[in-house]
Amino acid sequence: MTMRLTAYLLSAATIAIATPAVAQNTSPDQATPAAQTTSATAAASVTQDDQNQADIVVTAQGRAQALADVPVAISAVSAETLQNSGANDIRQLNQLAPSLLVSSTGSEANGSARIRGIGTVGDNPGLESSVAVFIDGVYRSRSGIGLTELGEIDRVEVLRGPQGTLGGRNSSAGLISIISKGPSFEGFSGGAEATYGNYNFYRVAGNLNLPLTETIAARVDGVYVKRDGFYRDYTNNTDVNDRDRYFVRGQLLFEPSSNVRFRLIGDYTHRDEKCCAATYVDRSVNQAVGNLNDPVASVNAGLAAGGAGNNIVNVIRDLGQPLNLVNQPGYSRDVSVSPGRSFAGKTKDWGVSGQLDWNIGSTKLTSITAYRDYDSDQGSDTDYSRVDILYRAANGNSARRFRTFTQELRLNGSLFNDKLDWLVGGFFANEDLRVLDNLRFGSQYGRFATCRAVSGGGLAAFYAPTGAGCLSATGRAVVASGAATGGSAALGGVLLRAFDTLDAINDKGSTRDVYNQNSRNYAVFTHNIFHVTNTVDLTLGARYTNERKKFDATFTNDNVGCQTQQALLTPFLATLGATATGLIGLACQGNSTAELNGVSINSSRKEDQVTGTAILSWKPIDNLLLYGSYSRGYKAGGFNLDRSALKLPIASFAASGGAQALVGNLQFAPETVNSFEIGAKYGTGPFSLSIAAFRQDFKNFQLNTFDGSVFIVQNINGCSSNLNGGDRDQNKFTGASNYNAAAGTTGACPSGDVGYGVRAQGVELEASLVPARDVRVSLGATFTDTGYRDNLVGTGAGAPLNQSLRKLPGQRLSNSADIVTTASASWTPQIGGGYSALFYADTRMTSDYNTGSDLFPQKQQDGYAIVNARIGLRTPDEKFSLEFWGQNLFNVDYAQVAFNSPFQEGGVSSAFQDPQYPGGRQLFSQFLAEPRTYGATIRARF
Repeated sequence: MTMRLTAYLLSAATIAIATPAVAQNTSPDQATPAAQTTSATAAASVTQDDQNQADIVVTAQGRAQALADVPVAISAVSAETLQNSGANDIRQLNQLAPSLLVSSTGSEANGSARIRGIGTVGDNPGLESSVAVFIDGVYRSRSGIGLTELGEIDRVEVLRGPQGTLGGRNSSAGLISIISKGPSFEGFSGGAEATYGNYNFYRVAGNLNLPLTETIAARVDGVYVKRDGFYRDYTNNTDVNDRDRYFVRGQLLFEPSSNVRFRLIGDYTHRDEKCCAATYVDRSVNQAVGNLNDPVASVNAGLAAGGAGNNIVNVIRDLGQPLNLVNQPGYSRDVSVSPGRSFAGKTKDWGVSGQLDWNIGSTKLTSITAYRDYDSDQGSDTDYSRVDILYRAANGNSARRFRTFTQELRLNGSLFNDKLDWLVGGFFANEDLRVLDNLRFGSQYGRFATCRAVSGGGLAAFYAPTGAGCLSATGRAVVASGAATGGSAALGGVLLRAFDTLDAINDKGSTRDVYNQNSRNYAVFTHNIFHVTNTVDLTLGARYTNERKKFDATFTNDNVGCQTQQALLTPFLATLGATATGLIGLACQGNSTAELNGVSINSSRKEDQVTGTAILSWKPIDNLLLYGSYSRGYKAGGFNLDRSALKLPIASFAASGGAQALVGNLQFAPETVNSFEIGAKYGTGPFSLSIAAFRQDFKNFQLNTFDGSVFIVQNINGCSSNLNGGDRDQNKFTGASNYNAAAGTTGACPSGDVGYGVRAQGVELEASLVPARDVRVSLGATFTDTGYRDNLVGTGAGAPLNQSLRKLPGQRLSNSADIVTTASASWTPQIGGGYSALFYADTRMTSDYNTGSDLFPQKQQDGYAIVNARIGLRTPDEKFSLEFWGQNLFNVDYAQVAFNSPFQEGGVSSAFQDPQYPGGRQLFSQFLAEPRTYGATIRARF
């Protein structure tokens, strides 16, 4: 408590003097043409006079413009600020841009970014990020690809709000543009740095700039990083979430004349790391929301009462899960991993791009051609417990591969005595995505499934975890006599065989499921600025995008448990009812394609969208810009690359035609947004201030949720009419107190009443101050109100929401805090003899928010403040420097994302429970953020 209070006080003190990051000392005419002409790529540069007055120049609209003159909400981050903050990947930009939140979950291959509280969550490769990421003008289809070393960066731009005109599809929430430092003709130069920190952290980086001739220059950057993991797996005596990666980038710059410039970039990244472990949510956290008085008792409550309590905890305890790891205080980094299971994986990411800038008279032609190749193979102990229930092996059959080709052409110039700045362009992309999966039941799954069925039902009194069929001898006799099956001894014998069969399906599951998706899209666009008067501009832009996706999948599976259970129990469904259905489900749960061995499916989808923008801006005085804008954004539809929609009815287990008939359930519709914004920017001398107010309405909002068994992807829309609860399932069990029989029958919006399902609105503030030559301070603040409408439906007029999403209506979105502030301050005093010192600190304060996309209250994250700091000594001209740094100085614990622990979706025959409906039948897991890190860096330049 004291540490948290101290962090908040330090944050408040920093905020009191704060400003946004100032970019590097490069004159506007030196801004990289690649940045000036790239689709939605904003580049920043700065000129500084002797009074340290900064003038930030950006190219967010495809032209070099002073930031104060651009009627777009942008956060600019310079190379110097990135260096001071210690940011090496886009996740660390959180400290510098209050409207941005970047996090990673089960795999860094699919890290998620949010802007203004809106983003795409989860680890489903079928979902593209609604925050587009460009690196050197090249579109990256998944933001997690930026969660790695990026070499020396020239600048980063965060564009807030939909960027569909220049940023294209999949920028419905915003855009992050990263520009690497390019080759220079100014002479041979280079640099090197070495860092050592806690967790045995090593980082070595270097760069070399080589002017080869008067027209050709080259540059090479390289980084190597190694670090122990911050989770400890005592079962297998290893660390998890470690770092072991290297990155190299080579560039050639060719300038045969003042009118032609060509930049060729090639890069390669390799990672051999274990990622990503999860811990159980501390059950004491549930006290506040569930009135559970004792954390240990809450886990074991009602065990003797069978299904009324958390029998699942009882089972995993008896099968070897230490309960101290379920009830660990705070945010312990000791993780539960099954013996022999691993999170190890390898990632290779490489690509090449070429950008041509050619001035043809008064017109500039820009061409950007790129090819990217990304391959990630990742294992996991997928149940996140000591009990061996579910896993993926990193053996080449648990991987995702992206092969992406993109081509962009742009022409821009001016007409009518510079009254019109015009721009037209075209874009083409072709991506092949291949996902391999081998989700397998572990060596204890059969016993877990059997004991779970026994301990949570009417046989709980006979629960014996070491007995055959998880039944005591007395229990087996009772079942065999028919006492548990309505007096039928024959049926009792079938039920015993079913239990014994479940106890023998270990180490079965998918052997090599293959998902293939080809995505082809092209677009034409225009963006034009009309200078109506000397002080009034009208900007009009439009983009037409055509998207086509082709999908196919083939499933192979050696789990015969489903078929065995079906053969045994289907004849007795009328008698056993939910018990028979539940036992069959337990044989297949988490592996629902077991009945699809050797089955292939395919599908395709087409869509086209028109997006655009209109901005009216006015400069009543030289230093003040006022503007109002409308923009429409778009995120492509696609396919859910998960088994969830392919669960078949019992009668269709062996029917491949049934699987093909269900393939349409994998599709989700494109997401669109209408955004309105008003803003003001003021800048004079050492002070600048910008403020923006926005409202964004999302239709067909794409939501990805893990319910404890499968990933659910559902489009969210809303109705203005009150559906009286008919829009959502409260519970899938008809006997539950919160079951809503009306859901599914009255859950559609009346004709013409369907509209947006998600609204994000708020105010953003950035201010900067350079009070003295060696002092810079910054402030950013975002006040956001994001929420679902009160009456929610699915795609189109609306199917009812999945019952796992029953808490969404009327609530704030996940990972969306209502108040976020960032601040940074740097002081670089001269201390004589050309030497200087560095004192730097930054902070991010976040109010409370929920980290689960289903908004279960156990996933609530309390507000926190993160503080980073750096001090250093620099020789003349910064030829050498020594710096000591700390990240998360106060060691604040917080979760990135919390989720239902696998197989914790609820009972098969009793009510689905959460604290609103007491019973406590669930466990929750979470991916933690990094702890406090600290170290020293020595740097040399020549």
